[in-house]
Amino acid sequence: MKKTQLGKSDLHVNPIGLGTNAVGGHNIYPNLDEEAGKDVVRTALNHGMNFLDTAFIYGPERSEELVGEVMKEYKRDEIVLATKGAHQFKGEDVVFNNEPSFLKKSVEDSLQRLSTDYIDLFYIHFPDDKTPKDEAVGALKELKDEGKIRSIGVSNFSVEQLKEANKDGYVDVIQGEYNLFKREAEKEMLPYTADNQISFVPYFPFASGLLAGKYDKNTTFDDFRAKNPLFQGENFKQNLAKVDQLRPIAEEKRVEVPHIVLAWYLNQPSIDAVIPGAKRTEQVVDNLKTLDVQLTDQDVSKISEIFS
Repeated sequence: MKKTQLGKSDLHVNPIGLGTNAVGGHNIYPNLDEEAGKDVVRTALNHGMNFLDTAFIYGPERSEELVGEVMKEYKRDEIVLATKGAHQFKGEDVVFNNEPSFLKKSVEDSLQRLSTDYIDLFYIHFPDDKTPKDEAVGALKELKDEGKIRSIGVSNFSVEQLKEANKDGYVDVIQGEYNLFKREAEKEMLPYTADNQISFVPYFPFASGLLAGKYDKNTTFDDFRAKNPLFQGENFKQNLAKVDQLRPIAEEKRVEVPHIVLAWYLNQPSIDAVIPGAKRTEQVVDNLKTLDVQLTDQDVSKISEIFS
């Protein structure tokens, strides 16, 4: 398995990583089984997935704790661990805080929960509306110099915020929403990240399951998807028709639709890794089939046109 470099950092990862918001993310998914979540992480590591992505707000805190418990069973230097911070609880309210002192405390707290001496990639999870972004990243650079983190990331930043954050060239990775139905990042974000050696890690790669090829026109939803325009009325039917056009490509490659989707992302500028989540161990193993997919330039163009 050929590993890929994240940005300008010295981190090299399996292009297929694991998003762990379903590992202890009780505030995101009800009725999670924590032991099953830990088995998902073990399965990933046992199959050569060395890139784990968690965050303070998954749980909150619990995902980091569970990932940390599993990591004790493995060699630490064989794992590339990413986590994120910026959420601050103020009574009943949650606000975003990018102040240097808050980010430094967030890193210290994450180190405790993860039971580790260092974090490979720390992201500012969301921008706040007051802290200069280069000052926020400057605080992470100080932590990097101290050896507490190895690389610097930002998440959910606009292009303008990213440019400010990267004023001194310290940003290695940005994580943002991007999928075949939501391609705004192609206008300015991906060209900028490609030009500046910043890896772009997309989240929601399957558009809440729509791109996984598991739904049909009779599927109904009683969760957050019920209000998502992608899943409503005629729009839903048209989107399903687009997904259906991927099936012949998948059959030709002897894989399934999700593998084609993930492989397409890895053919986009500066997308060096993807981090699909998983609730079950078999999903983890299945995602790795993506590495067997070889898309031709013609395949990539055809998929782009279907979802243009």
